[in-house]
Amino acid sequence: MIRWAGRLIVVFGVAHTVLALGFKGRAHARTWVGGGIRNVELGAPEPASSAYWFSLNSFGVPMALLGALVLRLDRRGEAPSYLLAGVLAAWTAQCAVVLTRTPWPIMAAASGLLFEGTRRARRDDRRAGTHAASDVSLAVTIS
Repeated sequence: MIRWAGRLIVVFGVAHTVLALGFKGRAHARTWVGGGIRNVELGAPEPASSAYWFSLNSFGVPMALLGALVLRLDRRGEAPSYLLAGVLAAWTAQCAVVLTRTPWPIMAAASGLLFEGTRRARRDDRRAGTHAASDVSLAVTIS
């Protein structure tokens, strides 16, 4: 479950960035590189500035990195924090309320998978009497 959550988060972040660049970025790339948005007022953004904030400077890149972190934790046998799943769920909930025509259900599914995967991993750790992080540390030390 944790692996699927990480995959969904990576795909969501990459897809947002790539699609936003395709829809908005191509028309404004020269303005960005030429420094045309350096002195834009935030209260009255221009189309090139809005496109930049929608694509390259949006949540897409950090979201993809967050998904990669979740995948790395899963590969190491560590369960992500409930805090991570909770913050992701809260962010998704506000997106669902404010921006109803967005693909927020994808992130809601990822949040649910993250919660349940973390719950199961911790339950299994308690049953085994171990902690996943210490198992990984031991394996690294031995090898």
